[in-house]
Amino acid sequence: MATIKFNFEEKDIESKTVTAEEGYSILEVTEDHDIHLNHNCGGVCACSTCHIYIEAGDDKLEEITDKEEDFIDRAINPRLESRLACQCVILDENAVIEVTIPDQSGIIGHEH
Repeated sequence: MATIKFNFEEKDIESKTVTAEEGYSILEVTEDHDIHLNHNCGGVCACSTCHIYIEAGDDKLEEITDKEEDFIDRAINPRLESRLACQCVILDENAVIEVTIPDQSGIIGHEH
C-alpha cells in the first residue's frame, strides 16, 4: 500500500498519514479517509477546487497533462508543485507521497 501524508495550511488541522492502493487518485484517498478537500466538478478535471501541493513523491503519480495545467493556472496561489488531486493517480504500491492541502475556507462550493 502507498503511504500518503496530508499536511494542511489551516493551522487548526493536524497532519494525517493514511495508506491507499495503487490506481486511486489523491482525491479518492481524501474521500475514503474523511479528509476535507473541495471538488466542485466531482473529480473530472473541470475546475481547480481540488488544488493541492505535492511536496514529495510526485514521481509516483501520473504525469500532469496540458488540461490539468490549464486549470491549475486558475487555482488560488498556484506553485511549481501544484496539482489537481483528481488527476494525481498513484502509480506505485510502495509510493511515499506528501501532500499539502491549501486553506479550503475561501473556496465556495462543494462541502463534504
